[in-house]
Amino acid sequence: MRWPKRKYKAILTTFLVVAVALISARGLAHEIRPAIADLSFDGKGGYTITISLNLEALIAEIGPEHQDTSDSANAAEYDRLRRLSTADMRAAFNVFAPRFLEGISLKVDGARIKPTVQAMTIPPVGDMDLARISEMVLTGTLPVGANQLTWAWDRGFGAIVIRVAKPAESATADDSGGLYSAYLQEGAESDPMPIVGTLEKGVIEVFGEYLTIGFTHILPKGLDHILFVVGLFLLSTRLRSLLWQLTAFTVAHSVTLALGVFEIVQISPSIVEPLIAASIVYVCVENVVSDRLQLWRPAVVFGFGLLHGLGFAGVLAEIGLQPGHFIAGLIAFNVGVELGQLAVVIGCFLAVGLWFGRKPFYRSVITIPASVLIAIVGVYWFVERVFL
Repeated sequence: MRWPKRKYKAILTTFLVVAVALISARGLAHEIRPAIADLSFDGKGGYTITISLNLEALIAEIGPEHQDTSDSANAAEYDRLRRLSTADMRAAFNVFAPRFLEGISLKVDGARIKPTVQAMTIPPVGDMDLARISEMVLTGTLPVGANQLTWAWDRGFGAIVIRVAKPAESATADDSGGLYSAYLQEGAESDPMPIVGTLEKGVIEVFGEYLTIGFTHILPKGLDHILFVVGLFLLSTRLRSLLWQLTAFTVAHSVTLALGVFEIVQISPSIVEPLIAASIVYVCVENVVSDRLQLWRPAVVFGFGLLHGLGFAGVLAEIGLQPGHFIAGLIAFNVGVELGQLAVVIGCFLAVGLWFGRKPFYRSVITIPASVLIAIVGVYWFVERVFL
């Protein structure tokens, strides 16, 4: 089929516009991930909260409404902070500290208490392709006779995972010392956590929580995973073709998600993330050169699914799993990921497949141009993750 010249021009123009936009884009795009807060009680009336967080994003006021730092109007400020030395970042936090402490709502039996910053660890500049994760230690003294404590922080600070450690005397050698964890979004407050004793969530509550985490990791936060699934969809609107690819992808990433969470297989994100970008490029290039599902495509998709699963495992490892319902949380997260992917496929079908999937121009006007554009994004991400 020969394309009219106007179609060539339209595709070429779009290609160049996107390429120029990507090449000229400056700044470091880092995914906004939840902070992790570990709470422990010393049994003598004191408490400690150790928070691992992207301090630059917090100070630059890049909130949870953004998928990554480049989406914010404050991206330039974030990039400036990301380049600061440890000493300069500490000085920047000292200015921000009153706002930070005011944004923390720590309540004992309903009455607010204020922690103090006991220590802070800010890594050196390091690899600029990765977000710098700092660690902050907050401490304080509990009122006499205190029974329960709740945690929340300003919704503008983003999502946070609060985890409560077992007292040292009750932790055993075969567990991680974990007792309770909660994934809090939009400034939500934790359940009241007993200062003495234990708090365990029910399996249904845990399942719903990790289902949400898995789904939101795809929609709206997982743009690279979204584009990969869109690439699979674009090859053909035939259900059989799509099912073969999605099944291979699902089985593969489910395997490495479990292997990664159980720490059987661990590969550095500096290797996994560029390869995920490369997988997007490959799928879309094959869409351009082939108009049907080749025999090797499901096998190749399976291999790329293994990589994506390691990416999912890295996210889940950062958040942690509810110790009492480890398997339920793992399954729920995976189901959430699958539902997110299904939502992407349904969205693609409703947007283009339903209306144009059977049209003779579908491949020339939709599949090839869209695949080319997504491939450009994948190339940019690969270059950025490897060289920039």
